[in-house]
Amino acid sequence: MPHDPADDALRPASASRAADLYRAVWRWHFYGGLLVLPFLITLAVTGALYLFRDEIDAIVHAELKQVAVPQPGPNAEQPLAPSMLVEAALAAYPGQAAKFTDPARRDASAEVTVSTSSGEKLAVYVDPYDGRVLGSLPDRGTVMWTIRHLHSLRYFGPVARALIEIAAGWSLLLVGTGLYLWWPRQNQSGLAIRGRPRHRLFWRDVHAVVGLFVGGFIVFLAVTGMPWSGVWGAKVNEWANGSNFGYPAGLRVDVPMSGEHLHEHGSTSWSLEQARMPVSAPEGASAAPIGLDAAVAVFERLGLHPGYAVSLPTTPSGVYTASVYPDDLSRQRVVHLDQYTGKPLLDMSYADYGPLGKALEWGINVHMGQEFGLANQMVLLAACLAMIALSLSAAVMWWKRRPSGRLGVPPMPADPRVLRGLLALLALGGLLFPLVGLSLVVIAGLDWLLRRSRQQRFA
Repeated sequence: MPHDPADDALRPASASRAADLYRAVWRWHFYGGLLVLPFLITLAVTGALYLFRDEIDAIVHAELKQVAVPQPGPNAEQPLAPSMLVEAALAAYPGQAAKFTDPARRDASAEVTVSTSSGEKLAVYVDPYDGRVLGSLPDRGTVMWTIRHLHSLRYFGPVARALIEIAAGWSLLLVGTGLYLWWPRQNQSGLAIRGRPRHRLFWRDVHAVVGLFVGGFIVFLAVTGMPWSGVWGAKVNEWANGSNFGYPAGLRVDVPMSGEHLHEHGSTSWSLEQARMPVSAPEGASAAPIGLDAAVAVFERLGLHPGYAVSLPTTPSGVYTASVYPDDLSRQRVVHLDQYTGKPLLDMSYADYGPLGKALEWGINVHMGQEFGLANQMVLLAACLAMIALSLSAAVMWWKRRPSGRLGVPPMPADPRVLRGLLALLALGGLLFPLVGLSLVVIAGLDWLLRRSRQQRFA
């Protein structure tokens, strides 16, 4: 092919545009890292621990959660009736029983949630074979509930939870901009780790290679964790359950409904947070509740997975509600019983969810390390460790690169229009996640002030 002299004139302009775009992406990748990396480390550490919540709780709270299994034989002790276990819990901790949780295994204790006269809620643990009260904790007071609340920053109020939501949204932008920065140029492989730990190049390559392999996990965890966020997730949940019933279209809901929602009675799946509670209807003035033992017998007959929790009716129109969310998604289930007749009013399982609900619940189940057993836990543990390494390598790389006494913000592109174009693309993500969009405006304003200050200083 003959040489065209015009190519020589175009090549420098093209290279300049590419350099400007690289600088613009690098600048915003840097800002995103400043915002996200501290949260990413916290989320990775707490998330890694929470993957093994059952195992850790069983060790830390062994004296409360573990019981001796009677030796098999014709005279072996059988579990006591649930009502007797509730009575034992109330004798030790007076108040009103709010929930009974069936032992998930033969060597597990039963749990009775008690509302005390002081307004405190306690989880009381009872040996199901002899009715001995093993002790109590504040409701949701196990070490893993503490880790879970740290993971979501629930302890620190709505502002902190909003920051987590912003960090999750920005992590998606970080992965996209990071992929662009990593993309091999000038015949580089992009997978080599060069230099030694004392060199910045070594940490840059470690950051790039680790980011390449963990980027998909970051996107998956951010997307599947976003439904639980305090602003975006709550609004999407409200929109998804626009009828305010919280049940998929087509599910039978032709029974009287109360104004209470399922999430007010304890932990539930995302898809059922807004599900309204049905009401019991006594057929006469002399109608009497069937009692906990009869309700549990119905739930057993319906085949609920062991470990289900039964919320007890506290008003004449209340219902017995059994809910269980095991690792096996197909066994997820919520059943409401009329407290007077024991008749199932609503029986909801994972199979009743629509395609979107099923996909979302599947994603959450994988996010929590449940769907594929130990393999799920170990893969996500490796991803969490990689995220910590990614964050630490970014911090070391920045520390080695930054000028003394300065933040070390990457240089501005020569053509400001490139930066404005990139901001327009980032704004599309801000439309999907409003809090992320708001943070984008704030950071853009701070960047403008920083540049203005530097221009005035050197004018």
